[in-house]
Amino acid sequence: MKDLINKDEINRLENISIELRFMIVDMLHKIGSEYKGHPGGALSIADIITCLYFKILNIDPDDPKWNERDRVVLSKGHACPALYAALALRGFFDKEHLYTFRHIGSMLQGHPDMRKTPGIDMTAGSLGNGLGAGVGMALSAIMDKKNYKTYVLIGDGEMQEGLIWESIMTCSHYRLSNLVAVIDRNNWQSCDSVTNTIDLEPLSKKLIYFNWNVLEIDGHNISDIIKAFSTESKDKPLAIIANTIKGKGVSFMENDNSWHQKSITDEESAIALSELKEVKYE
Repeated sequence: MKDLINKDEINRLENISIELRFMIVDMLHKIGSEYKGHPGGALSIADIITCLYFKILNIDPDDPKWNERDRVVLSKGHACPALYAALALRGFFDKEHLYTFRHIGSMLQGHPDMRKTPGIDMTAGSLGNGLGAGVGMALSAIMDKKNYKTYVLIGDGEMQEGLIWESIMTCSHYRLSNLVAVIDRNNWQSCDSVTNTIDLEPLSKKLIYFNWNVLEIDGHNISDIIKAFSTESKDKPLAIIANTIKGKGVSFMENDNSWHQKSITDEESAIALSELKEVKYE
């Protein structure tokens, strides 16, 4: 474990997470006001995405469809700017594509599309479907005697979907220890707080009762995230409840749900990028 969380490695990943946030803000500003993105939810998962794509995953940018690769399903697909930034930085495609986000004909649409974008394992759209797709991937690995793992990123508002709970039951029934569900617990959904819409608590206990192994972590602490992803989960699927801040890293976006879906003005971009440039981990 020590080699996973040494200080130099933590600093490297923290700096990458800042770079991803910079890329998210920059792309959502430069695409223009007519192409609104979802900065709040993308910024909240930047640290999780960083740990996956720059430490944990067994993937090959030169062979995106490599049969032995780990799979990732971004079930909260509207947060795809974070995923696209990571894929570009890892070399799956040129960074210039980021500035075509949501444009007609672009390979980077408002939700991930496995038919258009290298590195995308599952198309996303209507919320609630990603965990079911992850179940299929995890079962396929077992049936084909493959060692890859499947990671599914779920929004906490998305946890209100019935299909999610059907998939949670299926995961535990088949003892899918090769599946990890990460819940982005930023406490907001599109129109209100999660608590005011449909309260999920006690979420951890519910998942334990459904026969999952459950960890609750600080979703912005690189060391905590790496430790959680490195946890062995025998005979059960693993759920990581990552407590995050919507809009994390940009002061005027943090916990302001108006940034769920919004374009970024010139002035706002300048302030946000200036704040991010001042953050440097050593």
